[in-house]
Amino acid sequence: MNKASVISVRDELHYSEAVVVSEGENCFKIDSKIITGIEKSWWHFRIRLTLISILISSYSNPLHWIRGINYLIHLRKKFLGNFKLKKLVKVDGKYYMGLYTPGWNDDIYKRFIISELNHYKSIEKSVLRFNHVYLAITKKCPLQCDHCYAWDVLNQKDQLNENDLSNIISKLQAMGTGQIHLTGGEPMLKLDILINLISKSKNTTNFWINSSGFKLTNEVAKRLKNAGLTGVFISLDHFEKEKHNNFRKFKDAYYWAINGAKNAIENQLVVVFSVCVTNDFVSEENLMAYMQLARKTGVHFVQFLEPKEVGHFKGKEVTITQENIAILESFYTKINFSNEFLDFPIISYHGYYQRRQGCFAGGNRSMYVDTEGNLNACPFCHTNSGNILHEDFENQLSAMSIQGCPTY
Repeated sequence: MNKASVISVRDELHYSEAVVVSEGENCFKIDSKIITGIEKSWWHFRIRLTLISILISSYSNPLHWIRGINYLIHLRKKFLGNFKLKKLVKVDGKYYMGLYTPGWNDDIYKRFIISELNHYKSIEKSVLRFNHVYLAITKKCPLQCDHCYAWDVLNQKDQLNENDLSNIISKLQAMGTGQIHLTGGEPMLKLDILINLISKSKNTTNFWINSSGFKLTNEVAKRLKNAGLTGVFISLDHFEKEKHNNFRKFKDAYYWAINGAKNAIENQLVVVFSVCVTNDFVSEENLMAYMQLARKTGVHFVQFLEPKEVGHFKGKEVTITQENIAILESFYTKINFSNEFLDFPIISYHGYYQRRQGCFAGGNRSMYVDTEGNLNACPFCHTNSGNILHEDFENQLSAMSIQGCPTY
């Protein structure tokens, strides 16, 4: 870490509290921690005051204030679970309940709330068309991951140049998009383009990067933060170095994932470990060992992704078993909503809510734009429903939205 010494407030390996970084004669505090207890209750109360303020400014009828706040609470429980909120994540002055809700409190967060209220009762205000969009910026990648959803086009010639990508982002922002997740391939191979795309775009969108952590040095993390990056999803598919490296077919994959995460945390980015929870991996012991590593590293969230029969997994029996679904769901609720694990990162688990509520991708609140500019339901559902650079893409998008998610 550039000769920096990182000392936790509580202990050397426990990053659930803010950490102090000293480098030479300089010393500064990283504004990053998991918030629980009375402090969580205080900030959650402040968040609710913001919601009430938005409701009052959006509806003249007090009845809609009450029904609107109940709608939002019910919506949160749809995604995160029908439990009492136990923890928040604070990074660089913003507060996060989940990965796909913008951090409180800024204009993007407020617009997100207004957009969700618009699903309850129409509001005459500017709303978001998309909560989040995945945008693949390159087919290039040094890894050969077992579960790669872009396997069919991996390391082929890129078709979209920087100007094309900038035009796509402009279209997404014009429609209203809360988060844009820049992915690939490995987007870090296009660092200068990444920085240009983020820094030259409007500040109406939070930008994230989905990466293996490849070449995410401290200096690179600093440049990305200065460009306006909000956070980074880092794929880490095992808590054991050799098993992760083997899964990724790259001898330094574990090194880059762990050190990339630490560098991102040091530069006050929101950091997520994303794991493909294969049937071979799922057990209480493995999941706990993984979460302990995530806590030790200091990441704020962990994302569980179930394997899908797409890309490198196409034609393979990878669908998660009912027995393993039960293990995952029990573990998810335990880590997020029990007092014993308050200092662990928050788990985001799409399968948990998708099986209960359906999927909000497929052009509903989310979609995936691939390296050709094609519209897809999500990174794991390659529907190829038109092209965002075509003049009639909005009609194609409408058709995809009507069809929705082909899986849920």
